[in-house]
Amino acid sequence: MNIAIIFAGGSGVRMGAGVPKQFLEINGKPILIHTLQLFQYHDQIDAIYISVLKDYIPYVEDLANEYHLTKVKHVLAGGATSQDSIYNALKMAESECPEDSIVLIHDGVRPYVSYDVIANNIATVKKYGNAITSTACYETIMISEDGIEIDSVPPRKDTYSAQAPQSFYLKDIIAAHDVVRATPTGYEGMVDACTIIRSQNIVAHIVEGNRGNIKVTTPEDVYMFRALLQYKENEQAFGLGITNKIDTRMSQYKKDNEK
Repeated sequence: MNIAIIFAGGSGVRMGAGVPKQFLEINGKPILIHTLQLFQYHDQIDAIYISVLKDYIPYVEDLANEYHLTKVKHVLAGGATSQDSIYNALKMAESECPEDSIVLIHDGVRPYVSYDVIANNIATVKKYGNAITSTACYETIMISEDGIEIDSVPPRKDTYSAQAPQSFYLKDIIAAHDVVRATPTGYEGMVDACTIIRSQNIVAHIVEGNRGNIKVTTPEDVYMFRALLQYKENEQAFGLGITNKIDTRMSQYKKDNEK
């Protein structure tokens, strides 16, 4: 069984829009719905669990019904941190799904992950036990502890930017969370699932991500996502136009040869 864990509990402070960023409407529907539909329509995804701010649970349930998201099994309250929210969803999935299910942990405001990236995550978990969606960095990465002086510059060829989904066997990622939760510092410094498993010396495996798989966090990201949607629509329209022209020419060719 393949499960999408979508965490969407952010308050959207950096967006400055007055509502959590996952509920901002882009092209007529909330960003969260754009994200959820990618998993709803993926033929390898069997179930979806969504973790949101408690007050928004009824709203998200209504959205799931409105957009016929039949794979959504539960909309549940998030926790104090994003990792707490993910853990809550993982535990709910554990109570209902086989322990060898594959879970794809994905941010509700990454609404442009490709079909192939989702499929490759599943395949990589089956091969290696986990999958961390990443893209090679095109820009130089600099390390600075104080934000003033540059301490080091790692070779660009060795640097990657982590994206989502990050995917695991259900029992393995819950076990990794349990180890962290039992420590005095808990999730402090644990920015994602990859950080959690690497803190336990578990080897993490890269899956190549798609460049458009941005995290919509700032107003600039909204503009970028709109542009990506427009590009996709234009590309599809162009492809349909070419297909129609080919079909018309083939039809004419057959008619000419029948004379």
